[in-house]
Amino acid sequence: MQDFGTFWTIGLMSGTSLDGIDAALLKSDGEKVLAFGPRLTLDYDDDFREALRATLGGKEPVQAVERALTLRHAEAVAQLIAKAGIERSEVALLGFHGHTIFHAPDQGRTWQIGDAALLAQETGIDVVADFRSRDVSLGGQGAPFAPLFHAALSRDLEKPLAVLNIGGVANVTWIAKSDADDVESNLLACDTGPGNALINDWVERHTGQAMDEGGMLAKVGKVNKAALDAMLDHDYFALALPKSLDRDDFDPSPVEGLSLEDGAATLTAFTSSAVARVVPQLPQAPGRWLVTGGGRHNPTLMDMLSDELGVPVEPVEAVAWDGDALEAQAFAYLAVRSRLGLPLSLPGTTGVKQATTGGVFTAV
Repeated sequence: MQDFGTFWTIGLMSGTSLDGIDAALLKSDGEKVLAFGPRLTLDYDDDFREALRATLGGKEPVQAVERALTLRHAEAVAQLIAKAGIERSEVALLGFHGHTIFHAPDQGRTWQIGDAALLAQETGIDVVADFRSRDVSLGGQGAPFAPLFHAALSRDLEKPLAVLNIGGVANVTWIAKSDADDVESNLLACDTGPGNALINDWVERHTGQAMDEGGMLAKVGKVNKAALDAMLDHDYFALALPKSLDRDDFDPSPVEGLSLEDGAATLTAFTSSAVARVVPQLPQAPGRWLVTGGGRHNPTLMDMLSDELGVPVEPVEAVAWDGDALEAQAFAYLAVRSRLGLPLSLPGTTGVKQATTGGVFTAV
């Protein structure tokens, strides 16, 4: 078996926020993170973003969009290798998440589009893709999939700790203690509920802008309690952990009729309140929350989280992690674990019955 720790792996992530591709270089032996390399984001243009949005739920033909998505990933790989100043031969593997267009684990289905064979052909690098399907086929939720990477990064941090990723959907990893030899029994994870998706969709529909930049709209708006309570009255919040959801599982119609600012404030409060709903289900309340993903750039959301949770809520940069690279790095790490036959998911992270490996390997 190849000694992956001496080579770079590139992780590639296209998230539910529909903003672009994150690519990051990482070295790992499948257990420890040995080195971080550069990272970059390749933004989607407006036309492609809308074409990708049209495939969500599997509602439109995906073949042309899947090819275009894959070619953009190949371009991200080329740009990152050039940025790092390394040779392609120094990259052993690509961890290619693809883009989730449908996720319904209760139906035994999760669908990430992306052509691994085309990516391998275009880049000349072996690919691991389709990370989630095996977990779902064995009764797991297929998400979240970053907890083992979070555990590897946080070995020396005080516990209990929560790592909260706020992308289109928000998910949390709860880590009980620092015992590196007993990681699997000390992890619990779930999707908490909406992340940025509902906020972004609201702002784009009303202004044409992609997001509530800096949380400024929500900051001057007023939370509509009736609308917030209506959205929180959802069966998902009563489900036991672990659990996961699809980007479009929540109905934002209660905010219809509100002003732009009040709608943004109410949807931001919905994301925050959904996170807080998880805490009573955890074995022990985290003493600290580290936040990654685009949501950490929204000061209004971060302030709401601090108020709701009552403990320090900080961007992951507070512990010298790169929140713009973390998900891409996670899929680089998981790609190595997949090739080594190590678990990618656990009973406490996805609800799968036993520690489960996964991913599909495509050689050049």
